[in-house]
Amino acid sequence: MTQSLKLKLESKLAEVLLDCEYVGGEVTIHIAPEHLVPTCKLLRDDFDFEQLMDLCGVDYSTYGGSAWETKSATDKGFSRAVDAMSREESEDDGFRYAVVYHILSLKHNIRLRVKVRLDAGQPMIDSVTSIWESANWYEREAFDLFGILFDGHQDLRRILTDYGFIGHPFRKDFPLIGNVEMRYDADKKRVVYEPVSIQERTLVPRVIRGDNRHEKGPV
Repeated sequence: MTQSLKLKLESKLAEVLLDCEYVGGEVTIHIAPEHLVPTCKLLRDDFDFEQLMDLCGVDYSTYGGSAWETKSATDKGFSRAVDAMSREESEDDGFRYAVVYHILSLKHNIRLRVKVRLDAGQPMIDSVTSIWESANWYEREAFDLFGILFDGHQDLRRILTDYGFIGHPFRKDFPLIGNVEMRYDADKKRVVYEPVSIQERTLVPRVIRGDNRHEKGPV
């Protein structure tokens, strides 16, 4: 079924598809931002993808960097994914962010992934709330955590962090200690924001060697 879906998509969406791949039993299509809304309408009306299951943002700014290197990775481990994504999602090409849509056809019991890459400088894309109402909170979450703007959204505001929160915590350049910290001030009887008081540090796993519990005693 998924193989036939891939062929049908490649035929009907030939003019807008950047790529169409079949991996892990699911089909993923890549399209440009300007084709998102008409393509999603077509997928809903002609392909019966009536339900949006999930929508998420992605930041590829450090993908493929040294943190992903692992000498023990197999051909099915990190190495292959990093090499492929480094070529595909290179920030040098002007792309840093992406929005990924997971949609479901209840009629055909099949899923599809739609992926749209966004400009690194100003990540913005049209809202799909007019197609799937469930996109409302998903788009707000992607805006809150990644700073991705959804043009046409009727109520695009933060949903997980506080209204006065600074920055977008799922961006790779967001500091682990945050930008500010907050506490309740008993005198002012409200929550106040202050500069971060803790020091940022890197945690290194420690290995205990020469544990005397494992040493042989006198015979």
